[in-house]
Amino acid sequence: MPHNLNYEVSGDRLSPAVLFLHGFMGSSADWREVMAALGDRTFRIAMDLPGHGASLELAPDTYTVEGAARAVIRTLDGLEVVRPVVAGYSMGGRLALYLALRYPERCAGLFLESASPGLENSSKRAVRRAADESKAQRLESGDLEAFLRDWYRQPLFASLAQADHRGKAAQRSWRACPVSSGDGEGEPAVVVGRAGRPQQASARRCWRAG
Repeated sequence: MPHNLNYEVSGDRLSPAVLFLHGFMGSSADWREVMAALGDRTFRIAMDLPGHGASLELAPDTYTVEGAARAVIRTLDGLEVVRPVVAGYSMGGRLALYLALRYPERCAGLFLESASPGLENSSKRAVRRAADESKAQRLESGDLEAFLRDWYRQPLFASLAQADHRGKAAQRSWRACPVSSGDGEGEPAVVVGRAGRPQQASARRCWRAG
């Protein structure tokens, strides 16, 4: 099994490093326009998080917040990058927060989009956890087409003119869905993997922080 994550890099390796972490159902490719816009002033790294893009069939313990963080650090070590600024979107933003708190010596700064440290109110956390658990059960049922259709109908994606196209593309790209629920305000902590059917044995430990 591979231990490091798939990634894309661009820019001068001697320049300050910026690490990009995508959101749920995304990949390193989501950051290409942003990376290009930065020019050669930085060394840009975009990773496929566990279960996304080409970072598939990883060790089971990689599908937790801590496991994903260690995989990110191992990949940075392979690139000889010590302390990048970390930019994260939604699920990637939650992982970026975890990296900054758990491994502050490996994070020079944060840029977060649509991410938060979670809900402070216990009642709201319970409601959110139940909603995420419902999403997890839907993914485990194997009806990925229906899940993607409903996912892209959320108000969050109303401005995406090509939502249906994106959903179909994601359906072709992903196979099975080991999942877990989160308790924050961003996207649910869900990971998609590749297999013949949902991996029930690992479904409840994917991306679980505690």
